[in-house]
Amino acid sequence: MAKIRWLFLLVAVFVLIPVYACTETNDGSEKAVFKQQPEITEIRPQKPAKIKLKRGTTGQYSWDLSGDDADKILEADRKLREGLKD
Repeated sequence: MAKIRWLFLLVAVFVLIPVYACTETNDGSEKAVFKQQPEITEIRPQKPAKIKLKRGTTGQYSWDLSGDDADKILEADRKLREGLKD
């Protein structure tokens, strides 16, 4: 009978300790505060130049370029001229 009580006590300890550890809350703990950093919010992803490539009935190519950055538009135009040379 003493062995059964001892075994019951051990099982109860091994079961209740993890349950108590997982359900314990810290009422005195501080809540997380999230602050926005201005240098992160100002960075915007770079948009590529938009290219509309057209082929005429004679087989010659033409294109329309649009975008926000003029340097990227000029770079895309240069690459198209080099790539589509006949």
